[in-house]
Amino acid sequence: MHSITSANPIVEIDHLSYWYDSSVLSLDDISFRMEQADLLGIIGPNGAGKTTLFSCILGILPDYRGTVKLFGKEIMKNRKALLSEVGYVPQHASIEQSFPANIAEIVSFGLLGSIEKISRSYAKDQVFKAMQIVGLTDKKDKRFNELSGGQQQRVLIAKAMVHNPKLLILDEPTSGIDQETQDKFYDLIRKLNAEEKISIILSSHDLDAVSKLANKVACINRKMHFHGDAKDFFGDENMLKTYYESAMQAHLRLHQFNAKSNPQQVPSA
Repeated sequence: MHSITSANPIVEIDHLSYWYDSSVLSLDDISFRMEQADLLGIIGPNGAGKTTLFSCILGILPDYRGTVKLFGKEIMKNRKALLSEVGYVPQHASIEQSFPANIAEIVSFGLLGSIEKISRSYAKDQVFKAMQIVGLTDKKDKRFNELSGGQQQRVLIAKAMVHNPKLLILDEPTSGIDQETQDKFYDLIRKLNAEEKISIILSSHDLDAVSKLANKVACINRKMHFHGDAKDFFGDENMLKTYYESAMQAHLRLHQFNAKSNPQQVPSA
């Protein structure tokens, strides 16, 4: 396995830019570092480039400009080895409701593609540990469609955690679940960061949750508008006002774009 030292930042992004179809600029000269044990909240309006940023970090979009490093190594030169240290839950991630596997089997899928040969007993132990962390050991024989939305989300976290990642990336993980379930989910994130010592990147539109969870914040809207301590961002009224104004403008632009693209869906006055 590749060596990872504490001297290396967990994530290091240097002058990252990305264009879709060579013409639509999604990320514009983004640079930041994430240190070990950080819980980094990524915030920004819809269309700000948060998911694109994650896709570059994970090497899913390889044709970026700039440098992306995980644990001190460039992702595109060491992708398989580096991703063995990363857990990822994408936005709108789910399992087909009729999928014929129980929860323990679904969690075990996170071990597929491991760079090291693992025994059946080790795999079983890892699945149990991951399910224990997220509080689902009593659901191991259930089917995915027998669980609540919050429990399903915890299954996906367990699947991302089963190979003991050093970094966990969560893209809008609480979308579509109720407030009480969100609160329980955020308690789990705190536990993973504080007790399991996992570095976490979390994107969210819930600024209140980010302010309570994250020790660092990155605010992006194609460009990096802020990166630093969460207390500095949330303690600055002018910065928060600017964020809400830009988010509203982005929402209006998206609404206008959708109206032009789908005029039949816009009711007449």
